[in-house]
Amino acid sequence: MSDRRSFSPRGSGDFFQLLRDELPRTRNELANITGLSRPTVLARIDDLAELRLIAPVSDAASTGGRPSGRIAFNPGAQAVVAADIGATHIHLAICDLAGTVLAERHVDMAVAEGPHRVLGWAIDIARHLLEELGRPASEIAAVGIGLPGPVDFATGRPSNPPIMPGWDGYDVPGHIRNAFAVPVLVDNDVNIMALGERTLNWGHIEDMMFVKVATGIGAGIISDGGLRRGANGAAGDIGHIAVPHAAGRPCRCGKIGCVEAYAGSPAIVDRLGEVGLDARTGADVVALVRAGNLEATRHVREAGRAIGEMLNACVSVVNPSVIVIGGLLTQSGENLLAGIREEVYAKSTPLATQDLTIAQSRAGGQAGVIGAGMLAIEYVLAPDYIDSQLRPRGEPLRGGSVGA
Repeated sequence: MSDRRSFSPRGSGDFFQLLRDELPRTRNELANITGLSRPTVLARIDDLAELRLIAPVSDAASTGGRPSGRIAFNPGAQAVVAADIGATHIHLAICDLAGTVLAERHVDMAVAEGPHRVLGWAIDIARHLLEELGRPASEIAAVGIGLPGPVDFATGRPSNPPIMPGWDGYDVPGHIRNAFAVPVLVDNDVNIMALGERTLNWGHIEDMMFVKVATGIGAGIISDGGLRRGANGAAGDIGHIAVPHAAGRPCRCGKIGCVEAYAGSPAIVDRLGEVGLDARTGADVVALVRAGNLEATRHVREAGRAIGEMLNACVSVVNPSVIVIGGLLTQSGENLLAGIREEVYAKSTPLATQDLTIAQSRAGGQAGVIGAGMLAIEYVLAPDYIDSQLRPRGEPLRGGSVGA
């Protein structure tokens, strides 16, 4: 947001969005960009300074004469807790308000151990990281969490998660708020991976899909710059779209012909077992492909073609400019992506594919935790939330408010 003379902020939260690029600006520059009067600009600046979201920039270049008095976003004033909770791990980080990781920890723990144990560990890790950083818990602005199953985003509660015994309907935000009295945002793992991948590598892209190919197949959909969850949070549940490759194959969802029943890692493991190869997990499939096994390579490429059949429909409906493929099976090299590209570029419409990039994830294991951080950051830096934290003159700040 450099010279946006059409930008006309309604309140202090809206005004703050102009400063999120971290570029120092003078009060006069801000008045010129926004068209607001100087007294109004000064009032907005006072509001944001009270929340410590902005600060003077002492080392800004000066053109001579009086000091320029420039101000800029102060991302270090507060922090967020970001937790990527997977099937067998917890990856937790403390990030500043620009999304920079300040400290992180990765521990092995099965989500099947239940919410009390897993969330208890996550809270303990967060406290230890804060101690290492020398920061008090009062500086935490929000918590973002990704879980490996369906989540009702409005409540933050898991909804019939297949690999999370004891988690169905559990009040995850309420559990976390017993330790940190701040907003707690909870989403499924693929959505936060989409946010993380975009933050790290595709920040200029407004329309993209992140497709995770592992035990299951799911997608995070970003359209017009925003994450799309759908009416019931089921947007991106692409693993259960029927494709010709999977015709007649039963799926764990109870239906027949889902792409996941053919291209998920358990399905590939089963087919390799049928031809006498010793593969028990997705990691075994990846190892066979990397070792040059032709049968394993062929099956992974065919899995890619099946996913490409499914993505043809997605490309026509969503029209992304980028599709990022992540998950365990991408570690087998280009074979999976090659199969996907063959189908999508050959069978989708030319208009939908003329500028379409299909790429492997570059964020790797950082995508989830960065996305969880951004989930929390975007909430607390949204205009309405900032305005809700401002006090009427003479009243204390409303810090410590909570949200879903």
